[in-house]
Amino acid sequence: MTGTSRTVLARITGRVQGVWFRAWTRNEATRLGLTGWVRNETDGSVTALLSGPRQVVDEMTQLLWQGPPHADVAGVKLEDIELAEPYADFRIGA
Repeated sequence: MTGTSRTVLARITGRVQGVWFRAWTRNEATRLGLTGWVRNETDGSVTALLSGPRQVVDEMTQLLWQGPPHADVAGVKLEDIELAEPYADFRIGA
């Protein structure tokens, strides 16, 4: 990615399944103009790939700590990655 854009893979832990976390993430990411995806993992965590302007991705990663009203986020681990091909939109499921 260039200096003005960023793609991160985020792993969100805590009470993040069964609380509309994926739908909330999609709505927030779409509102901010990001692309990528969000999905539940078998270990109870949620993984999200967020791609877009660096400042907007950074804003979204901060929002992940909040989550939807009934979530209780314990941790957000970020890994910067390079995309071979950009996503056209933001969706639930990889």
